[in-house]
Amino acid sequence: MDVTINGPKIYFTIPIFGGINITQTTVSLLAVTILLIVTAYFLTRHLTKRPGRMQVITEKGVSMIYDLVDSTMGTHNRKFAPYIGTLFLSSVCGSLIGMTQIFRSTTADLSVTAAWALVTTGIVWYEKIKNNGFLGFLKGFTEPIVVMTPMNIVSEIASPISLAFRHFGNVAGGSVITALVYSALAALSSFVFSWLPAAVSAALPPVFQVGVPAFLSIYFDLFSGFVQALVFSLLTMVYIGEANPPKAEVPATEGEKADK
Repeated sequence: MDVTINGPKIYFTIPIFGGINITQTTVSLLAVTILLIVTAYFLTRHLTKRPGRMQVITEKGVSMIYDLVDSTMGTHNRKFAPYIGTLFLSSVCGSLIGMTQIFRSTTADLSVTAAWALVTTGIVWYEKIKNNGFLGFLKGFTEPIVVMTPMNIVSEIASPISLAFRHFGNVAGGSVITALVYSALAALSSFVFSWLPAAVSAALPPVFQVGVPAFLSIYFDLFSGFVQALVFSLLTMVYIGEANPPKAEVPATEGEKADK
């Protein structure tokens, strides 16, 4: 049984900045981006006060994202709902596009999930610095006690790494398992029908592979891809929500109470 697992194929290289590789992942990302833009355009171009079925479904989906952000991050963080929605849809569509057998799953490439994790980390650090100041941001590494500083620094660095590897590992691992099972079934077919004449055995398709790739694709691309997209989005909301907690209300003075 010969199994070969390769990374994304490089189609061509743009000779600038030391060479920019255009890979299968790049093409898949472009396809997902175009798909989401076109879909958003057609779903929102004819909005009416008396919505039809498609507009109702679209509005329900948008409301679900905003409600999830409100319940997880607080209503003061509703401005991040478009980012969370884009992240979730890009992840789901990026995993599902691998089922076409034409494009490669974008989430099976570490560079994609790592880029998303770095953007999330940048937002988290920006919110922490905005709320606490740069010195307050640095002081946060020494809390609750100074001895915890090295561990807090490691934790801050490990968060985006674990965020990226969790999503990538599950999707890429599914691709590897699918390839191994697919190859094993081909070997099993050859073994079972080895008693036939060589010409007949060679002409027979690997019958034990029938239906199995589709089943594995449904699990790893559809179910697992959706779950990982949800987990990635939820962790992103948790990290950003912790960096931008609700501001405590200042008690009103006696004079302000009298004015009211």
